[in-house]
Amino acid sequence: MAPDLLTVPEAMAVLKVSRWTIYSLIRSGELRSVVVRTRCRRIPVAALEEYVTRLCEEAA
Repeated sequence: MAPDLLTVPEAMAVLKVSRWTIYSLIRSGELRSVVVRTRCRRIPVAALEEYVTRLCEEAA
């Protein structure tokens, strides 16, 4: 079973971008994320899919 939440390094690997880029996307609101407990940032797989879909639509 695939995880529903990804760590920042896992999201970096999926998008093939830097940590700085992931956090920049989160800060700008382009990529949704959640905080688990007090310091664990996670990115829902659905949020990555939505982001990629938006990129593809903008490119079309």
